Amino acid sequence: MKEPLVLVPGLSCNAALYAPQWPALADGRPILVADHASDGTLSAIAKRLLGAAPPRFALCGLSMGGYVAFEVLRQAPERVTRLALLDTSAKPATPETNVPREQMIALAEKGAFDNVTTLLWQKLVAPARLTDEPLRLLVRQMADEVGAEGFVRQQKAIMQRPDSRPVLARLSIPTLVLVGKEDEITPVAEAQEMVKVSEGGAQLAIVPGCGHLSTLEEPEAVTAELLRWLG
Repeated sequence: MKEPLVLVPGLSCNAALYAPQWPALADGRPILVADHASDGTLSAIAKRLLGAAPPRFALCGLSMGGYVAFEVLRQAPERVTRLALLDTSAKPATPETNVPREQMIALAEKGAFDNVTTLLWQKLVAPARLTDEPLRLLVRQMADEVGAEGFVRQQKAIMQRPDSRPVLARLSIPTLVLVGKEDEITPVAEAQEMVKVSEGGAQLAIVPGCGHLSTLEEPEAVTAELLRWLG
């Protein structure tokens, strides 16, 4: 049997975020999708993940999933065999980056979660995909399943994230850093910085015509990169 794989979705996303990759990745390989919506801190999310995961596993996270992955590496680096960071950042939260998150939390807590999902959609995908109605409906469905309360917990966890660049600098496992070329939320420059911090230990993949939700926007390209990473 191939080494197990743990997938961590992004903010307001669930297992459906990785549905296009599932058939190829699950071929002879056990897969766990982490619960990242039940706890209000990255530390607690990572602890829950580690409690459910096998003793050793490959770890892949997109966006918020990357923040969780870094926390897993802080808590139990010896358990992670390889790392994939998709459309994410190693930088810490700041008062400036937290302002829009605080605004979205306020909307969600006022019962205006519909407005939150509409605002997020405008930045989640490449401009050419904004009129992709099936994709929009899938993103909306994932958000509805996570729910407003889960969304608020996730945002509060993200707002506490520390600087993960020291974690990257210490990595000695096969690492993939992948980003959509048109990602507005965690741009290409963020991915390039992570590779630089890893001192060449991480492989960079830039996916053309793709925004923040790379696994759904350009699924075949992302699947190919993940299969290469898994060896």
